[in-house]
Amino acid sequence: MTTQPNLAMRNWNQRVGRTALYLVLILACVAYLVPLVVMVMTSLKTAGEVQPGTIFMWPENPSFDAWIKAWSQACIGLDCRGIRVGFWNSVMIWVPSLILSILAGAILGFALSRWQTRHAGLILGLVLFGAFIPLQVVIYPLIKMAANLGLYNSFAGIVVVHIIFGLPVLTLIFSNFYVGIPVELINAARVDGAGFFRIFFGILLPMSRNILIVALVLQGTGIWNDYIVGVSFGTPDIYPMTVKLQTLVGSQFGEKEYNVNMAATLLTSLPPLLLYLVSGRYFVRGITSGAVKG
Repeated sequence: MTTQPNLAMRNWNQRVGRTALYLVLILACVAYLVPLVVMVMTSLKTAGEVQPGTIFMWPENPSFDAWIKAWSQACIGLDCRGIRVGFWNSVMIWVPSLILSILAGAILGFALSRWQTRHAGLILGLVLFGAFIPLQVVIYPLIKMAANLGLYNSFAGIVVVHIIFGLPVLTLIFSNFYVGIPVELINAARVDGAGFFRIFFGILLPMSRNILIVALVLQGTGIWNDYIVGVSFGTPDIYPMTVKLQTLVGSQFGEKEYNVNMAATLLTSLPPLLLYLVSGRYFVRGITSGAVKG
């Protein structure tokens, strides 16, 4: 007699819980999507259509003129070549920073996880300690060091800083991943005469596709979205896209062209978004397969 009421109550609780979950998910989607929709609509409007109270109104004659101006014609200071200059500067920073930081993190993670290195745990702990040091705390010493080494106000200096501050997290990710590799595989390669780098490049690296995608997305979005390193170690000629965007949006001269600003913001955010859309499936697979366990 009591089974049916209990079953009905359990089903009711499940329906309530499922409804609450969907409600939370819908609200979260709305919170994220509404600003994006407003930005897209504003970027497709003319300057005359961008008026107070019309933020949620669809443009009367949608046009990509604001996008074209933001890319190649908008004035950033005295430079009226748009944010395309910042885009290519970001590419010049992003490519070497990404490749070298991931390679260094993978090699160090393998060395500290599977190679018989003295005090490997202590070294790993010291490396990971760097992940908890805010960049703002050491920005001035880094600038002085870069100036003494001739790296200040150069692409090389910005790349080196990105590599240094990406190393702790990347080392942890790769170390946790390589701990799961069977030690018998590495020992067999050693018996065959393979050394450290032959094992790494010939055996482990081809097995690391998922973890490489995880590192690519995490480090790639972090470097592309960086502002403080670019503005602190660069000059207007080599400022990345994020710095150019801030200069454009924060300009106090002339009439505010909100449609151009929105278009420039969307253009700046497209590369990391496309990176995740292309590799998102592998990113999730790498996370769920234990890439960041521990």
